Amino acid sequence: MNILTIAGSDPTSGAGIQSDIKTFFMLHAYSFTVITSITSQNTKQFFKIKPISVDMVTSQLDSIFSDFVVDAVKIGVVYNSDIIKIIHAKLRNKNLLIVTDPILKSTTGGVLLQEDAFHDYKKLIIPISTVVTPNTFEASTLTGIKITSKKNLSECASKIKSLGAKNVVITGFEFKNIIMDLVADKSEYTIQTTKKSDIIHGTGCNYSAALVSYLAMGETLYKAACLSQKFVYDIIINPHNTGNGSKLPIFNKSNEIINLNNAILKLKQIDLFYTLIPECQTNFVFSKVNPKSINDVVGISGRIIKSKNKIIIAGGLEYGGSKHVATAVVEISKKFPEIRSAINIKYNKTILHKLAKMNYNIISYNRLKEPNKIKSMENKSISWGIKNSLRSTKETPDVIFHKGDIGKEPMILIFGKEPFDVIHKIYNLC
Repeated sequence: MNILTIAGSDPTSGAGIQSDIKTFFMLHAYSFTVITSITSQNTKQFFKIKPISVDMVTSQLDSIFSDFVVDAVKIGVVYNSDIIKIIHAKLRNKNLLIVTDPILKSTTGGVLLQEDAFHDYKKLIIPISTVVTPNTFEASTLTGIKITSKKNLSECASKIKSLGAKNVVITGFEFKNIIMDLVADKSEYTIQTTKKSDIIHGTGCNYSAALVSYLAMGETLYKAACLSQKFVYDIIINPHNTGNGSKLPIFNKSNEIINLNNAILKLKQIDLFYTLIPECQTNFVFSKVNPKSINDVVGISGRIIKSKNKIIIAGGLEYGGSKHVATAVVEISKKFPEIRSAINIKYNKTILHKLAKMNYNIISYNRLKEPNKIKSMENKSISWGIKNSLRSTKETPDVIFHKGDIGKEPMILIFGKEPFDVIHKIYNLC
């Protein structure tokens, strides 16, 4: 998944191009960048902004589109009319998912859109946008509507749509000490968030970068907005407080997330892995030591899916992101605590034969023998199956499989001590 961000540079890395790159990396997207401006700012003060020449912005855009497939675009700071016009000219005829974050000023007070460019911004950038993601200040500025109620939020969303935007997400409305977002596509939904937090530099950039990532993965706007809100919450819950002004978001990956993310990047390089993905798709997980529940297991919030002859990671990494594969790891770790990672692949005899030739410990269970009471209980089948299969071995299993049941796809689970252990076993299958 390739995402182009068109935005300004922030030396604090809390916002702008630098922040977008970090967000895309966290969500398994490759980032292309077109820089529109260079800013000088810190957590206390905004000093200067210098726009990049139109010729250079044009050259950057041409260099990307002439060489790469771009799956989606995020537009951030554009600053002046000349840059707005060239972005519009280069994107208007491309059938692209475009998320626009209408950044008008920085957290530290710097003006990021020239006043005389405001008309062109509304006329040329908003209409090419699949989704526009203003905060309440930006929504009010774009529409002239003062936001004091949920009704005003709805009025703002409708007005922005009338400017040409297909969808609108207005973030950060404070209502009775609760922060909420309004998601407006064909219908309107509110998403309640947490209580008001400290001012964190760059959260709007983080949110819109996460939103374009989740939308590019195929999520609905509402689901993408929910996931993006959670993404932002996770990176601001313990912010950097290294400066003397506003705090900075911290992209604090746990060891489990870092290791699994690196393994997934390696998995994407295995040319024929797509041939191993079952109809129900694939998940890949890594747990904490001695996991007590799936909330101690990092997994992909969506799935690893097959698209022709390549794989797409549809979702970000999060604890509790997987149910079935994570449940298998939780259950197996009770008897073999060294096992912390697993992946599911499709079942067939050829694959099992290859695994057997590599001298892996392979065990199985019969889903036809699963009690009806277990079948009727949510997410209990995996626990039952793993428990039953482990009764037949005293050695750590590498592979556990079952041949399915009525309406249940047969499956192979490959286990390892950590994700690259699993990758090694997969690599030998391809």
